[in-house]
Amino acid sequence: MNDELEGLNEMTGRLSFASDYMEGAHPSILERLAETNYLKTSGYGLDEYCDAARAKIRAACGAPDADVFFLVGGTQTNATVIDALLKSYQGVIAADTGHIAVHEAGAIEFGGHKVLTLPNQNGKIAAAQIEAYLNAYLNDATRDHTVMPGMVYISHPTEYGTLYSRAELAAISAACHKHGIALYLDGARLAYALACPENDVTLNDLAELCDVFYIGGTKCGALFGEAVVAKHGLLPHFFTIIKQHGALLAKGWLLGLQFDALFTDGRYESIGQNAIRTADQLRNALRRHGFELCFDAPANQVFCVMDDARLAQLAQQVEFSVWERLSDGRSIVRFVTSWATRMADVEALDRLLGA
Repeated sequence: MNDELEGLNEMTGRLSFASDYMEGAHPSILERLAETNYLKTSGYGLDEYCDAARAKIRAACGAPDADVFFLVGGTQTNATVIDALLKSYQGVIAADTGHIAVHEAGAIEFGGHKVLTLPNQNGKIAAAQIEAYLNAYLNDATRDHTVMPGMVYISHPTEYGTLYSRAELAAISAACHKHGIALYLDGARLAYALACPENDVTLNDLAELCDVFYIGGTKCGALFGEAVVAKHGLLPHFFTIIKQHGALLAKGWLLGLQFDALFTDGRYESIGQNAIRTADQLRNALRRHGFELCFDAPANQVFCVMDDARLAQLAQQVEFSVWERLSDGRSIVRFVTSWATRMADVEALDRLLGA
């Protein structure tokens, strides 16, 4: 172990690039939590902090009539929203790499809905694919024996760190609404998309083109929590549905206070900038040391190809994810930066990559 390495995970003794929820919370949130710690506040999100956060989110999205709800985590949010949008006999269209299809332990199926997967294109699906799938269902004489597609799920950024353009999002929205189904966007890492120079999708665009989307907090500077933004009246009795899914926090003001802080002074739109800067530096380091990058991912997830020997050597000093095993015996590995990643950590990783 190099004793001069900075930014080590104190528990493991390694540099940490495993995910973007490894740190605590943005200082502004911790300050607000300390200031309000002894105040007695109404529960279940029926409090002044949640009301203030809702107002700021509506203003940031240019959607004064939107319904805004706060849930505790990403998987709970996806499972709850999808269950609320679908009939018992319907399923959700998603990329075969989508979070709900791969990394949520069958939570959607556990709730009674099938995930209907389409082949991904660098983590994305296209309007033409969705149109073809919906038309095939409508033209299937045996469709009453199959699962009806009732909505579309996408994420921005995707699981591969790629971004939808506004034109792509508009085309998907048009395809969904032509067939009378809802478009739902998972924004677990939305702050990093918004901070990315290659991104041309705004919060206003999401409010206009999506029926429901969520603004990620857990991976974007909050201790925990996500904010669901829905077209007004689209999710009736959603409070009760949230509770049925075990996703209703008794101390709901904790969620409202955090999003109130994140949506003060444009913080949410800017909080991801550090992650983009450090990810860009990391990409440059990987290229300089001869590693092959994957997916053309411009946000805060960095994917590269690594052979087993190099992977095993690096894993002794760095935490990262082995994302996919390739047929040639090499692996795709993922490094993730966050709002709190220190450039010194990236520089330390750079030195290890060159060792």
